[in-house]
Amino acid sequence: MPSRNNKAWKTFIVSITAVLSMSMIAACGNDKTKGTEDDNSKVIVKYKGGEITEKEFDLEQRMIQFMSPEYAQFLQMDEFKEYLAKQGVAYEYLYAKADDKAKEAAGKQADDLLKQQKSGMGEEQFKAALESQKLTEDDLKSYMLRVMTVMEHEKNQVKEEDIKKEFDANKKDYTNISVRHVLIGFKDTEGKERPEGEALKIAKEVQSKLNKGEDFAALAKEYSQDPGSKDSGGLYENKPAGSWVPQFKEKALTLELNKISDPVETDYGYHVMKVEKREEVSYDKLPADQKEGIRNELASAKIDNFMQNELNDLIESMNLPKSENADKPAEGTGDQKTDGTTDKPAEGDQTPDAGKDDTGK
Repeated sequence: MPSRNNKAWKTFIVSITAVLSMSMIAACGNDKTKGTEDDNSKVIVKYKGGEITEKEFDLEQRMIQFMSPEYAQFLQMDEFKEYLAKQGVAYEYLYAKADDKAKEAAGKQADDLLKQQKSGMGEEQFKAALESQKLTEDDLKSYMLRVMTVMEHEKNQVKEEDIKKEFDANKKDYTNISVRHVLIGFKDTEGKERPEGEALKIAKEVQSKLNKGEDFAALAKEYSQDPGSKDSGGLYENKPAGSWVPQFKEKALTLELNKISDPVETDYGYHVMKVEKREEVSYDKLPADQKEGIRNELASAKIDNFMQNELNDLIESMNLPKSENADKPAEGTGDQKTDGTTDKPAEGDQTPDAGKDDTGK
Protein backbone atom coordinates (compact mmCIF):
# COMPACT_ATOMS: atom_id res chain seq x y z
CA MET A 1 0.00 0.00 0.00
CA PRO A 2 1.16 3.56 -0.58
CA SER A 3 1.78 5.98 2.22
CA ARG A 4 -1.02 8.28 3.30
CA ASN A 5 0.67 11.36 1.86
CA ASN A 6 2.32 11.30 -1.55
CA LYS A 7 4.42 14.31 -0.62
CA ALA A 8 6.26 16.65 -2.91
CA TRP A 9 9.97 16.79 -2.17
CA LYS A 10 9.59 20.09 -0.32
CA THR A 11 7.17 18.60 2.17
CA PHE A 12 9.25 15.45 2.34
CA ILE A 13 12.35 17.30 3.47
CA VAL A 14 10.54 19.12 6.24
CA SER A 15 8.43 16.22 7.49
CA ILE A 16 11.26 13.73 7.53
CA THR A 17 12.95 15.86 10.15
CA ALA A 18 10.81 14.08 12.70
CA VAL A 19 12.12 10.62 11.87
CA LEU A 20 15.64 11.50 10.81
CA SER A 21 16.41 10.64 7.47
CA MET A 22 15.76 14.25 8.45
CA SER A 23 16.71 17.47 6.71
CA MET A 24 19.76 18.88 5.07
CA ILE A 25 22.10 21.05 7.09
CA ALA A 26 24.62 23.52 5.81
CA ALA A 27 27.85 23.49 7.76
CA CYS A 28 28.07 27.22 7.90
CA GLY A 29 28.16 30.25 10.17
CA ASN A 30 30.35 30.21 13.26
CA ASP A 31 30.21 26.44 13.87
CA LYS A 32 32.01 24.93 10.89
CA THR A 33 31.92 21.24 10.17
CA LYS A 34 35.29 19.55 10.25
CA GLY A 35 36.94 19.70 6.84
CA THR A 36 35.85 23.25 6.04
CA GLU A 37 38.23 25.15 8.34
CA ASP A 38 40.52 26.17 5.46
CA ASP A 39 37.64 26.97 3.17
CA ASN A 40 38.43 29.77 0.74
CA SER A 41 35.79 28.84 -1.81
CA LYS A 42 33.22 31.29 -3.16
CA VAL A 43 30.44 32.51 -0.85
CA ILE A 44 27.14 31.55 -2.48
CA VAL A 45 24.65 32.45 0.28
CA LYS A 46 24.75 35.36 2.71
CA TYR A 47 22.28 35.69 5.55
CA LYS A 48 22.01 37.68 8.75
CA GLY A 49 24.64 36.14 10.98
CA GLY A 50 26.47 33.91 8.52
CA GLU A 51 27.21 32.60 5.06
CA ILE A 52 27.44 29.40 3.02
CA THR A 53 30.35 28.68 0.67
CA GLU A 54 30.52 26.40 -2.34
CA LYS A 55 32.56 23.90 -0.34
CA GLU A 56 30.01 23.83 2.47
CA PHE A 57 27.11 23.45 0.06
CA ASP A 58 28.91 20.62 -1.72
CA LEU A 59 29.30 18.88 1.63
CA GLU A 60 25.58 19.31 2.22
CA GLN A 61 24.73 17.71 -1.12
CA ARG A 62 27.05 14.79 -0.48
CA MET A 63 25.33 14.32 2.85
CA ILE A 64 21.92 13.93 1.26
CA GLN A 65 23.38 11.37 -1.12
CA PHE A 66 24.59 9.40 1.88
CA MET A 67 21.57 9.81 4.15
CA SER A 68 18.75 9.69 1.56
CA PRO A 69 20.15 8.32 -1.71
CA GLU A 70 16.66 7.90 -3.18
CA TYR A 71 16.38 11.71 -3.21
CA ALA A 72 19.85 12.40 -4.59
CA GLN A 73 18.49 12.67 -8.11
CA PHE A 74 16.66 15.85 -7.13
CA LEU A 75 20.03 17.52 -6.80
CA GLN A 76 19.78 18.00 -10.57
CA MET A 77 16.97 20.48 -9.93
CA ASP A 78 17.83 24.12 -9.32
CA GLU A 79 14.60 24.58 -7.36
CA PHE A 80 15.53 21.72 -5.07
CA LYS A 81 19.04 23.06 -4.52
CA GLU A 82 17.66 26.49 -3.67
CA TYR A 83 15.33 24.97 -1.13
CA LEU A 84 18.19 22.92 0.26
CA ALA A 85 20.34 26.01 0.71
CA LYS A 86 17.51 27.91 2.39
CA GLN A 87 16.91 25.05 4.74
CA GLY A 88 20.60 25.02 5.57
CA VAL A 89 20.28 28.65 6.62
CA ALA A 90 17.20 27.84 8.68
CA TYR A 91 18.89 25.05 10.60
CA GLU A 92 22.05 27.04 11.21
CA TYR A 93 19.97 29.91 12.56
CA LEU A 94 17.75 27.70 14.71
CA TYR A 95 20.71 25.69 16.01
CA ALA A 96 22.29 28.89 17.32
CA LYS A 97 19.14 29.56 19.34
CA ALA A 98 18.91 26.06 20.85
CA ASP A 99 19.65 25.64 24.55
CA ASP A 100 22.17 23.33 26.22
CA LYS A 101 19.46 20.86 27.22
CA ALA A 102 18.55 20.27 23.58
CA LYS A 103 22.20 20.00 22.55
CA GLU A 104 22.96 17.47 25.27
CA ALA A 105 19.98 15.28 24.36
CA ALA A 106 20.84 15.54 20.67
CA GLY A 107 24.44 14.52 21.33
CA LYS A 108 23.30 11.29 22.97
CA GLN A 109 20.88 10.61 20.13
CA ALA A 110 23.56 11.21 17.51
CA ASP A 111 25.93 8.79 19.26
CA ASP A 112 23.18 6.16 19.45
CA LEU A 113 22.23 6.61 15.83
CA LEU A 114 25.82 6.27 14.66
CA LYS A 115 26.14 3.02 16.62
CA GLN A 116 22.91 1.74 15.07
CA GLN A 117 24.06 2.59 11.56
CA LYS A 118 27.42 0.92 12.05
CA SER A 119 25.78 -2.14 13.55
CA GLY A 120 23.15 -2.34 10.82
CA MET A 121 25.54 -1.84 7.91
CA GLY A 122 28.64 -3.43 9.38
CA GLU A 123 31.78 -1.47 10.19
CA GLU A 124 33.46 -1.95 6.81
CA GLN A 125 30.36 -1.24 4.72
CA PHE A 126 29.60 1.84 6.81
CA LYS A 127 33.12 3.15 6.27
CA ALA A 128 32.96 2.41 2.53
CA ALA A 129 29.62 4.21 2.21
CA LEU A 130 31.07 7.32 3.85
CA GLU A 131 34.19 7.19 1.68
CA SER A 132 32.08 6.87 -1.47
CA GLN A 133 30.70 10.37 -0.74
CA LYS A 134 34.04 11.69 0.58
CA LEU A 135 32.58 12.05 4.05
CA THR A 136 34.05 11.38 7.47
CA GLU A 137 32.35 10.08 10.58
CA ASP A 138 32.80 13.54 12.09
CA ASP A 139 30.94 15.05 9.13
CA LEU A 140 28.05 12.67 9.71
CA LYS A 141 27.92 13.20 13.45
CA SER A 142 27.98 16.97 13.03
CA TYR A 143 25.12 16.70 10.54
CA MET A 144 23.04 14.54 12.86
CA LEU A 145 23.82 16.69 15.89
CA ARG A 146 22.69 19.87 14.17
CA VAL A 147 19.37 18.45 12.99
CA MET A 148 18.61 16.64 16.21
CA THR A 149 19.43 19.70 18.30
CA VAL A 150 16.97 21.86 16.38
CA MET A 151 14.33 19.14 16.57
CA GLU A 152 14.88 18.62 20.32
CA HIS A 153 14.64 22.35 20.98
CA GLU A 154 11.36 22.61 19.09
CA LYS A 155 9.98 19.49 20.79
CA ASN A 156 10.73 21.05 24.17
CA GLN A 157 8.47 23.94 23.26
CA VAL A 158 5.48 21.64 22.66
CA LYS A 159 3.22 21.42 25.72
CA GLU A 160 0.92 18.62 26.81
CA GLU A 161 -2.14 20.71 25.97
CA ASP A 162 -0.79 21.17 22.43
CA ILE A 163 -0.56 17.41 22.00
CA LYS A 164 -4.09 16.87 23.33
CA LYS A 165 -5.47 19.59 21.06
CA GLU A 166 -3.89 17.92 18.02
CA PHE A 167 -5.26 14.54 19.14
CA ASP A 168 -8.77 15.94 19.59
CA ALA A 169 -8.66 17.52 16.13
CA ASN A 170 -7.73 14.18 14.51
CA LYS A 171 -9.26 11.70 16.93
CA LYS A 172 -10.38 9.20 14.28
CA ASP A 173 -6.79 8.78 13.13
CA TYR A 174 -5.98 7.12 16.46
CA THR A 175 -8.77 4.54 16.29
CA ASN A 176 -7.17 1.09 16.60
CA ILE A 177 -8.22 -1.20 13.77
CA SER A 178 -7.50 -4.80 12.85
CA VAL A 179 -8.07 -5.25 9.13
CA ARG A 180 -7.25 -7.86 6.52
CA HIS A 181 -6.73 -6.93 2.92
CA VAL A 182 -5.59 -8.25 -0.43
CA LEU A 183 -3.83 -5.75 -2.67
CA ILE A 184 -3.94 -6.18 -6.43
CA GLY A 185 -1.46 -3.70 -7.84
CA PHE A 186 -1.63 -1.69 -11.04
CA LYS A 187 1.70 -3.38 -11.80
CA ASP A 188 2.18 -7.15 -11.87
CA THR A 189 4.68 -9.05 -9.74
CA GLU A 190 7.41 -8.37 -12.32
CA GLY A 191 6.82 -4.61 -12.16
CA LYS A 192 5.05 -4.32 -15.52
CA GLU A 193 1.95 -2.17 -15.90
CA ARG A 194 -1.20 -4.27 -16.09
CA PRO A 195 -3.63 -3.67 -18.96
CA GLU A 196 -6.35 -1.21 -18.02
CA GLY A 197 -9.09 -2.88 -15.99
CA GLU A 198 -7.10 -6.01 -15.22
CA ALA A 199 -6.30 -5.13 -11.60
CA LEU A 200 -9.97 -4.40 -10.87
CA LYS A 201 -11.03 -7.64 -12.56
CA ILE A 202 -8.65 -9.69 -10.39
CA ALA A 203 -9.75 -7.81 -7.26
CA LYS A 204 -13.38 -8.66 -8.01
CA GLU A 205 -12.43 -12.31 -8.46
CA VAL A 206 -10.80 -12.26 -5.02
CA GLN A 207 -13.88 -10.54 -3.55
CA SER A 208 -16.11 -13.22 -5.05
CA LYS A 209 -14.01 -16.04 -3.61
CA LEU A 210 -14.05 -14.44 -0.18
CA ASN A 211 -17.81 -13.97 -0.30
CA LYS A 212 -18.10 -17.69 -1.05
CA GLY A 213 -16.23 -18.45 2.15
CA GLU A 214 -12.71 -19.16 0.92
CA ASP A 215 -9.93 -18.60 3.42
CA PHE A 216 -8.73 -14.99 3.58
CA ALA A 217 -5.20 -15.88 4.67
CA ALA A 218 -4.75 -18.33 1.83
CA LEU A 219 -6.04 -15.86 -0.76
CA ALA A 220 -3.82 -13.10 0.63
CA LYS A 221 -0.78 -15.33 0.31
CA GLU A 222 -1.74 -16.26 -3.25
CA TYR A 223 -2.85 -12.89 -4.61
CA SER A 224 -1.73 -9.98 -2.43
CA GLN A 225 1.10 -7.71 -3.55
CA ASP A 226 1.53 -6.06 -0.16
CA PRO A 227 4.78 -7.56 1.20
CA GLY A 228 4.03 -6.24 4.66
CA SER A 229 0.90 -8.31 5.19
CA LYS A 230 0.52 -11.12 2.64
CA ASP A 231 2.42 -13.68 4.71
CA SER A 232 0.39 -12.83 7.83
CA GLY A 233 -2.94 -13.51 6.18
CA GLY A 234 -3.28 -9.97 4.89
CA LEU A 235 -3.61 -8.75 8.49
CA TYR A 236 -2.71 -5.39 9.99
CA GLU A 237 -3.53 -5.81 13.68
CA ASN A 238 -4.36 -2.97 16.09
CA LYS A 239 -2.98 -0.21 13.90
CA PRO A 240 -4.05 3.45 14.17
CA ALA A 241 -6.28 4.44 11.26
CA GLY A 242 -4.15 7.49 10.51
CA SER A 243 -1.28 5.30 9.38
CA TRP A 244 -3.10 4.39 6.17
CA VAL A 245 -3.79 6.19 2.91
CA PRO A 246 -7.06 8.20 2.86
CA GLN A 247 -9.19 5.77 0.83
CA PHE A 248 -8.06 2.76 2.83
CA LYS A 249 -8.44 4.63 6.12
CA GLU A 250 -11.96 5.78 5.30
CA LYS A 251 -13.08 2.27 4.44
CA ALA A 252 -11.39 0.83 7.53
CA LEU A 253 -13.28 3.35 9.68
CA THR A 254 -16.69 2.74 8.10
CA LEU A 255 -16.85 -0.83 6.77
CA GLU A 256 -19.23 -3.11 8.66
CA LEU A 257 -17.27 -5.55 10.80
CA ASN A 258 -16.42 -8.88 9.14
CA LYS A 259 -17.98 -7.82 5.84
CA ILE A 260 -15.99 -8.20 2.61
CA SER A 261 -15.60 -4.84 0.90
CA ASP A 262 -15.92 -3.99 -2.75
CA PRO A 263 -12.47 -3.24 -4.26
CA VAL A 264 -11.09 -0.01 -2.78
CA GLU A 265 -8.87 1.96 -5.14
CA THR A 266 -5.71 3.68 -3.94
CA ASP A 267 -2.69 4.95 -5.84
CA TYR A 268 -1.13 1.50 -5.91
CA GLY A 269 -4.06 -0.67 -6.87
CA TYR A 270 -7.24 -2.22 -5.51
CA HIS A 271 -7.73 -3.53 -1.97
CA VAL A 272 -10.33 -6.08 -0.92
CA MET A 273 -10.79 -5.55 2.82
CA LYS A 274 -12.36 -7.04 5.92
CA VAL A 275 -12.35 -5.15 9.23
CA GLU A 276 -12.19 -7.55 12.18
CA LYS A 277 -11.98 -5.07 15.07
CA ARG A 278 -12.31 -1.34 15.59
CA GLU A 279 -11.73 0.46 18.89
CA GLU A 280 -11.78 4.18 19.60
CA VAL A 281 -8.98 5.44 21.83
CA SER A 282 -9.32 8.23 24.40
CA TYR A 283 -6.41 10.58 25.02
CA ASP A 284 -5.67 9.12 28.45
CA LYS A 285 -5.31 5.69 26.82
CA LEU A 286 -3.11 6.88 23.95
CA PRO A 287 0.24 5.02 23.99
CA ALA A 288 3.29 7.07 24.89
CA ASP A 289 4.95 6.43 21.52
CA GLN A 290 1.95 7.91 19.70
CA LYS A 291 1.97 10.95 21.97
CA GLU A 292 5.64 11.35 21.15
CA GLY A 293 4.74 11.04 17.47
CA ILE A 294 2.31 13.95 17.81
CA ARG A 295 4.99 15.96 19.62
CA ASN A 296 7.40 15.29 16.73
CA GLU A 297 4.80 16.30 14.19
CA LEU A 298 4.08 19.59 15.95
CA ALA A 299 7.79 20.34 16.31
CA SER A 300 8.33 19.67 12.62
CA ALA A 301 5.42 21.98 11.83
CA LYS A 302 7.12 24.74 13.83
CA ILE A 303 10.24 24.38 11.69
CA ASP A 304 8.12 24.40 8.55
CA ASN A 305 6.33 27.53 9.73
CA PHE A 306 9.67 29.26 10.35
CA MET A 307 10.81 28.42 6.83
CA GLN A 308 7.58 29.59 5.27
CA ASN A 309 7.12 32.82 7.19
CA GLU A 310 10.44 34.04 8.61
CA LEU A 311 13.33 32.62 6.60
CA ASN A 312 13.23 34.95 3.59
CA ASP A 313 13.80 37.96 5.83
CA LEU A 314 17.11 36.44 6.96
CA ILE A 315 18.60 35.81 3.53
CA GLU A 316 20.54 38.71 2.03
CA SER A 317 21.84 37.10 -1.19
CA MET A 318 21.95 33.73 -2.94
CA ASN A 319 24.01 32.74 -5.97
CA LEU A 320 23.94 28.95 -6.32
CA PRO A 321 25.72 27.04 -9.11
CA LYS A 322 23.28 26.04 -11.84
CA SER A 323 22.59 22.43 -12.81
CA GLU A 324 23.21 21.18 -16.34
CA ASN A 325 19.94 19.23 -16.36
CA ALA A 326 17.93 21.53 -14.16
CA ASP A 327 14.36 20.73 -13.16
CA LYS A 328 14.43 17.18 -14.55
CA PRO A 329 14.85 14.55 -11.86
CA ALA A 330 15.45 11.02 -13.05
CA GLU A 331 12.51 8.62 -13.21
CA GLY A 332 11.60 6.24 -10.45
CA THR A 333 11.91 8.60 -7.51
CA GLY A 334 10.75 8.52 -4.37
CA ASP A 335 8.32 10.65 -2.63
CA GLN A 336 6.04 7.63 -2.48
CA LYS A 337 6.57 4.66 -0.20
CA THR A 338 5.16 1.25 -0.90
CA ASP A 339 3.90 0.77 2.61
CA GLY A 340 0.66 1.38 4.42
CA THR A 341 1.83 4.22 6.57
CA THR A 342 1.77 7.95 6.69
CA ASP A 343 4.88 10.10 6.92
CA LYS A 344 3.47 11.46 10.17
CA PRO A 345 5.54 9.93 12.96
CA ALA A 346 2.66 8.30 14.77
CA GLU A 347 4.95 5.98 16.69
CA GLY A 348 7.65 8.46 17.60
CA ASP A 349 10.53 7.00 15.59
CA GLN A 350 13.80 8.89 15.82
CA THR A 351 16.01 6.91 13.47
CA PRO A 352 15.91 6.18 9.76
CA ASP A 353 13.88 3.01 9.26
CA ALA A 354 14.99 1.64 12.64
CA GLY A 355 13.12 -1.52 13.46
CA LYS A 356 10.72 -1.18 10.57
CA ASP A 357 9.63 -3.89 8.18
CA ASP A 358 8.24 -3.38 4.70
CA THR A 359 5.00 -1.99 6.12
CA GLY A 360 6.83 0.92 7.73
CA LYS A 361 5.75 -0.28 11.16
